[in-house]
Amino acid sequence: MRKQSWTAAAQRKWHAFTLVEMLISIVVLALLILLATQVVNTTATVARPANKHIDTDTEARVVLDRMALDFGKMLKRTDVDYYIKAPTGYRNPKSHGKGKKLQTGQVGSDQIAFFSQVPGYYPSSGGAPSPLSLVAYRVNSGSITSASYLKLERMGKGLFWNGVTNPNNAPWPIVFTPLTIDATWPTATHNDGSANSQDSDYETIGPQVFRFEYYYLRKDGSIKDIPAISWDLTKSTSVNLNAFSDVEAIAVVIAVIDPASRSLLYDPSTPTDPWHRLFSLGSDMADFKDANGIGIGAQKVGDLENQWNTAVHDAATTGHTYDLSVFPPAAASAIRIYNRYLDLKTLSSL
Repeated sequence: MRKQSWTAAAQRKWHAFTLVEMLISIVVLALLILLATQVVNTTATVARPANKHIDTDTEARVVLDRMALDFGKMLKRTDVDYYIKAPTGYRNPKSHGKGKKLQTGQVGSDQIAFFSQVPGYYPSSGGAPSPLSLVAYRVNSGSITSASYLKLERMGKGLFWNGVTNPNNAPWPIVFTPLTIDATWPTATHNDGSANSQDSDYETIGPQVFRFEYYYLRKDGSIKDIPAISWDLTKSTSVNLNAFSDVEAIAVVIAVIDPASRSLLYDPSTPTDPWHRLFSLGSDMADFKDANGIGIGAQKVGDLENQWNTAVHDAATTGHTYDLSVFPPAAASAIRIYNRYLDLKTLSSL
């Protein structure tokens, strides 16, 4: 019996953990936890920018797809008006949207308005669609108190052809030259916060798009801010354009910031500063007429986009914009630049 009791006690002693073994186990467990934490942190670090890119990619795709549809059904005619980017002295400089002018010649986001065979809506009909519309795009820069300030807006104003019996007494038939868009619908061409720039038909299509620019790829291979190879200021827009006969495509460039990064710009002690910061960064992005290469040789595809990316990179590196406005590097590094060439060969000619 004594031998058996001693053997059992010895076996029990043999299977117990020593203090050294316990310490080793704790160290190993701590290392495993540390390793798992590092993996999780690394994954989160990688996933966070990826999620931001998904946000900006998604918004850019929606905006550019909508523009492609509107531009693809634009009326390609010589007897209708267009409100477009054109040479200095053409009507007024508003087609080059005015900006902060932090750099010589800087004028800010563009505006554009044209007729398109896409459905629009008119209030008097109770929201029924029309067969065509007046389409306008702008980044709202008229009033800092507006809910859509520094956001991309689209207007689709329902119209009908002249001479067509308008159902429900729709008030807006389409008009032909010599009547112009800015004379008939000033809200399509103004962006100054005045009554002339306010219209309930505007909707925010790109809430994170704070910069919008476009230029022309002409059929001679050049990229310019003038849509005709020759332009006579004594003649009308329609005559000079000749139904966009010299234009192969319109290139659209937008700058997008994701919602999380936009929130980083907010400081409750200075509630207007976020918009000042974003406006300042947008003003650092050159207007197309100031793109690299102008005045010293042929403009090159990608110059404008490269300059915008440089402005964003500078803000992310220095933590401020050109006018020394504070700009969080984390917010700047999340901004993305997108472009698309919208082919005009498929434009409607009805």
